[in-house]
Amino acid sequence: MRGTWHGKTVMITGVCGTVGRELLRQTVALSPSEIIGIDNNESELFFVREEYARDPMVQLFVGDIRDAETMMDRMRGVDVVLHAAALKHVFLCEQSPRDALRTNIIGTQNVIDAANANGVKRVLFTSSDKAVNPTNVMGTSKLMAERLMSANNSMRRSDGPIFASTRFGNVLGSRGSVIPLFRRQIAQGGPITITDEGMSRFIMTLEQAVGLVVSSAFLAHGGEVFVTKMPVLNIKDLAEVMIEELAPRYGFKPGDVPLEIVGARPGEKLYEELLNDEETRRTVETEDFFIVLPALKPHYEAVQYAYLGMLENRVDRPYNSALVDAMSKEEVRAYLRRHRLLGDPEKEELQCAS
Repeated sequence: MRGTWHGKTVMITGVCGTVGRELLRQTVALSPSEIIGIDNNESELFFVREEYARDPMVQLFVGDIRDAETMMDRMRGVDVVLHAAALKHVFLCEQSPRDALRTNIIGTQNVIDAANANGVKRVLFTSSDKAVNPTNVMGTSKLMAERLMSANNSMRRSDGPIFASTRFGNVLGSRGSVIPLFRRQIAQGGPITITDEGMSRFIMTLEQAVGLVVSSAFLAHGGEVFVTKMPVLNIKDLAEVMIEELAPRYGFKPGDVPLEIVGARPGEKLYEELLNDEETRRTVETEDFFIVLPALKPHYEAVQYAYLGMLENRVDRPYNSALVDAMSKEEVRAYLRRHRLLGDPEKEELQCAS
């Protein structure tokens, strides 16, 4: 894969976000000629710049995808765009729908327009499970952004950008995810708050999620949505495992940290969907992905949607966390330990002692 990226100029939007920073880390290792990072978070941009101060390949700029002129200017000479900038928190988007529209929809169209004007070769949009049968503003805006990517691809000519999207679920340990929240609640002696005992979620580590985004960038023929395959866990099992593992580190007995059922927040689902019924009719499968082919095929050229390692079986049911066998509690425990999502117990004991 390194050879594919070698010599390319790459732009990452939302470079200071959890996904954006990991995209930066992984693409630096692939030896492109230049990486241009854009973000509107000046303070975080400063810290990322300090981290990469000795790497002349990395150029970081204050910028907002809502600003069409900024996107036009910064995208000159870019070969590949990894579009990760977005408003992503369900409840905050419910409270501020106009801002979600301006960032997630109009901002994405600005990225598309700049890519078309500047002769970019590939644009990959990072979407969300919330875009499938959306029940909230955030999911609806992400779905519209996916549709913009596919629709623009349908009108591409042979020298135009290839647009595609990748869709994945919860990134464990990321800012705003449930693991840091549960950890803080356990450190305070509880309670751990969960929406519903039956809530299930697709999960993946940040490194895995972004690695599949990077690997799918050059698989795309145009207009597809790459759906990352992910394991499933029950949120109650995750909470109980974290209590058992972490409570003693903070001076509590596991039985003394209670669980509290707080009910669903506005727009929140009890399960997650990565592929719906309608999409299965035009979906193919590989070992790592379900690939949703565009409903609107390219108008000006014939494209063969074939992929290395494509399976021959027909995709005949939605990819839904309620329909996939969840990990057992012991499997959840092993997963958290294997990916070091529970932290370093020795360091935490030293912090508690001090």
